Amino acid sequence: MSDHQRIHPDPVIPATDLESQHKPTAPLVPRGSSRSDHGNPTEPQPPYQRTIPIQYSKPPKKRHCCRRFLCCILCFFFILIMIVGILAAIIYFGFDPKLPKYSVDGMTITQFNLNNDNSLSAQFNVNITARNPNKKIGISYEGGSRLTVIYMGTTLCQGSFPKFYQGHRNTTVLNIPMTGQTQDATGLLSSLQAQTQTGIVPLVLRAKVPVRIKLGKLKLPKLKPLVRCRVNVNTLAADNVIRIRDSSCSFKFKL
Repeated sequence: MSDHQRIHPDPVIPATDLESQHKPTAPLVPRGSSRSDHGNPTEPQPPYQRTIPIQYSKPPKKRHCCRRFLCCILCFFFILIMIVGILAAIIYFGFDPKLPKYSVDGMTITQFNLNNDNSLSAQFNVNITARNPNKKIGISYEGGSRLTVIYMGTTLCQGSFPKFYQGHRNTTVLNIPMTGQTQDATGLLSSLQAQTQTGIVPLVLRAKVPVRIKLGKLKLPKLKPLVRCRVNVNTLAADNVIRIRDSSCSFKFKL
């Protein structure tokens, strides 16, 4: 080796510097966290999410139920009226119905006297003519009828129609016996005597007769017609000829 060559030793590096160069350093604050005022890292916060309010469906209102119920009732009555109208049209054009006619043609009095207790006993026989003018409709008179003779609002006597069937275009004359008794009839007789002086005694005959209408072979449900007759006679004395001056009858059905 030449004398001119020199060997230079490597520089000595302190151990502390070597450790500082090779030792990994940890981050002071973890990712996703922040430092608190005291120097310690806080817990990581979840990412912000937008909340959407939940909407619940509203329960059905009672008003809708009431409207639906009312509509059902109206539809039912509308259909019922249509059915009744169709049936009425069939009966009207197919059978040409006409109301029956009634008239009071005669009256006899077998008893009409004042008793010792001031009660009035009366027995009448009334002749009534019933006419059925229909060509295709029959009338069946049922039981439970009632005929009443009234004078000045007071019932004098009562009777009933017989049960019978009246065919097409038929006229039937009925002789109906009637009896009755009126209490405290002194004032009634005084008024009756005054009316007899004028020669016109007004009477009202009121009849309730259950009937069933027969259309061909079909019988309708029972009806209750009301017959009201206004009759003017000359007197109400017993064993005298009772003359009917005029009479008029009205007729209407009652279901």
